[in-house]
Amino acid sequence: METPVALVVGASRGLGLLVARELLERGFLVVGCARTQADLDRAAELLAPHGPTQMLTCDVRDPQQITDLVDRVEREHGPIEVLITVAGIIQVGPAEAMTEEHFRDAVDTMLWAPVRFARAVVPGMRERGHGRIGTVTSIGGVVSPPHLLPYSVAKFGAVGFAEGLAADLAGTGVSSTTIVPGLMRTGSHERAHFTGEHEHEYAWFGPAASLPLLTVSAERAARKIVRGVLAGRPHVVIGALAHVGMRVHGIAPATTVRLMGLGNRLLPEAPGSIDESAILLGRQAMQRLSERGRRVVGTLTTWGSSAAEQFNQRRS
Repeated sequence: METPVALVVGASRGLGLLVARELLERGFLVVGCARTQADLDRAAELLAPHGPTQMLTCDVRDPQQITDLVDRVEREHGPIEVLITVAGIIQVGPAEAMTEEHFRDAVDTMLWAPVRFARAVVPGMRERGHGRIGTVTSIGGVVSPPHLLPYSVAKFGAVGFAEGLAADLAGTGVSSTTIVPGLMRTGSHERAHFTGEHEHEYAWFGPAASLPLLTVSAERAARKIVRGVLAGRPHVVIGALAHVGMRVHGIAPATTVRLMGLGNRLLPEAPGSIDESAILLGRQAMQRLSERGRRVVGTLTTWGSSAAEQFNQRRS
C-alpha cells in the first residue's frame, strides 16, 4: 500500500510546521511549501525525525507556481490525499497606515492561495471519490478586530470559500474543513509586519499573541486541526475565545462591532505623517521601545518568544 501524500502550504514555520509534523506522525508523506529557502531547510531538519518530507519553494501569490507545484508533487509522489493551507501574513497597524499593497498581499496569500490550491487538487479528488481539504482561516475572519484590517479582509473571504466549497463537495467523498482558530502561541508576533507607530503596535500585539490566558498551545491546535480535517468535519474551531467570539457575533453583530470600536480607541492612533513604505518585523519594532518598555513587553511575550524559537519563527 502506497504512503498517502499530504500537501501543507506554509509548512516552514509556526502552525504549518506543527501541522506537517502531526501528519507525519499519522503516517503521511508530507510535502511542504513556503517562500523562503532558509526557512524550508530548517523545517526539513526539524521534521526529519518524524517521517518522510519534501520541502519545496513556492510563492503562493503566483498562480503558475501553485499549478507547477501541485503537478510536481503528484508526478513524483502520487495523488494528493490531504491539502491543508496555512500560509499567512499578519500586518498590524491602523487602517490609515495600510496601503493597497498590504491588502493585495494579504488577499493573495490567505484567500487566493487556498482557492487556487483547492482548484488544483479537487478534480483529482472528485475522480477518486476521496480527499480532504483544510483551510486555516481565523476568528479574525468572523469578527473583524481593529488594526488587523487586511488580515480580516482575506480571512473573511477564506471562511466563505471554505464553507461554500464544503457545500459544493457534499456527497462526493471529498470534504472541505473551515478551520477557525483564535490566538495561538506560534511565535507569529516576531514575523508580523508593523505599520504606523511600530513599537506601540508591537507592544499590544506581542503580548496578545503570547499570554496563555489569551492564546492556546500551537501543538494542541495542530492536533485538533489534523484530527478534524482527516475526519472530514465541516468546521474546526480552536480556543474558548474563538467559540465565544463566533457566538456573540452571531447573536449580536452590531454589539460586536461596537465593542471592536471601543477596543480600537485603546490602541495607538495613526501618526500624523505616515511613511507607507515603513514596515518593521516584530523584533525590529521591539528595539524601538524604551529600555523599560522592552523589559515589560519582553516579560509579557516570554511564552510567545519561546514558541518562536521552537517553531522556526526566528530569522537567522
